[in-house]
Amino acid sequence: MLIREAKKNEFYILKEQRLESYRPYEAELSPEHWEMLKANLASTNDQQDVAEVFVAEIDGHIAGSVVLFPAESKAYEWNSMAIEHPEIRLLAVSPDFRSRGVGKALVEHCIDICKIRKQSFVGLHTGSFMKNAIALYKKMGFERIESLDIMPLDDGIVVKAFRLDIQN
Repeated sequence: MLIREAKKNEFYILKEQRLESYRPYEAELSPEHWEMLKANLASTNDQQDVAEVFVAEIDGHIAGSVVLFPAESKAYEWNSMAIEHPEIRLLAVSPDFRSRGVGKALVEHCIDICKIRKQSFVGLHTGSFMKNAIALYKKMGFERIESLDIMPLDDGIVVKAFRLDIQN
């Protein structure tokens, strides 16, 4: 598996892959929440100059992708505040490549970059309905930061905040 920076001409493919990756959650969400999630997945926010997009490549195929936003950047289009710590966003693994360590490798790559840059923490948010992702993050040592949770709609779905202390 090769982890590398995404090429600009791959961004359309990555958006399609994100939608494919998250589509199984459609049945668990209200139509309003699914539409909001789809808009987030298809957003161009990852094309900011400060955002770094990485792909996992296996046998010449893009198996997954992730976006790393640095501290003091605007990681969320709907929120005008800059984030305090680097944030991992939009982790997606193609269904054809699941259970092969792709998601973990992409997250580890982002953590390694943050360590090199001597960041104290790296954060992320994930939907309460994403049980496998939550299990992965906890296994990797991320801790819940409930005070940073988001509830974008009044539908009971919490976007849970996690943070990893990378200086220890």
